[in-house]
Amino acid sequence: MNRPIIALDFPNKQTIQQFLQLFPTDEALFVKVGMEIFYQEGPEIVRWLRSLGHDVFLDLKLHDIPNTVRSAMRNLAGLDIQLTNVHAAGGKEMMSQALLGLQEGTKENRTIPKLIAVTQLTSTSEEQMQHDQLMTCSLEESVLHYAKMTQEAGLAGVVCSALESRAIKEQTNQNFICLTPGIRPSNTNIGDQKRVVTPQQAKENGATYIVVGRPITQSANPYEAYVAIKNDWNGVN
Repeated sequence: MNRPIIALDFPNKQTIQQFLQLFPTDEALFVKVGMEIFYQEGPEIVRWLRSLGHDVFLDLKLHDIPNTVRSAMRNLAGLDIQLTNVHAAGGKEMMSQALLGLQEGTKENRTIPKLIAVTQLTSTSEEQMQHDQLMTCSLEESVLHYAKMTQEAGLAGVVCSALESRAIKEQTNQNFICLTPGIRPSNTNIGDQKRVVTPQQAKENGATYIVVGRPITQSANPYEAYVAIKNDWNGVN
């Protein structure tokens, strides 16, 4: 059964420990470690989560000159993560160098982490994109352009809205990863997200992974919320 990726957007390790205690100890989760917790706790938070048997999506969205990103990815590969990302806006050369860094940094007999690129954040509307980024194209055109460039750079896929995943797969291929944040079950607060879908809609649109944060982490019963979302994502009634 496919697992939703739980966004561990907490301020410190202690809060994450308290959260994980609400889940069965023998259940291997797929979790997202983002900037907030990584910058607070450092690489040790990833090593600790891996020691518990959880898979990790390290969501740092690197965006810098190609050589710097390559060196950073070489270091991150040593954390035995499953998935990480860059910003597609950094360009094809930067993305190619990021992938090379992961390959160089992965220890022998371990799997090279999958590398994906952020297209447009799901908190960005078309109006904001055009105004703030001075892009005159549509949001979908921008996302598809970034997705095709990401594929050309040799990466495994993109971070995108599930609203765009079907069109992206048509422009790339069916194995191209579409990791989709902005997932909200029906009748829940969308928060600061602009382009949101339900887990079932994400599945119908061809999303490869879904990332879910507040609907699980801020739920009165996080494990119950997680199971409900996982069932919805997998089409289990």
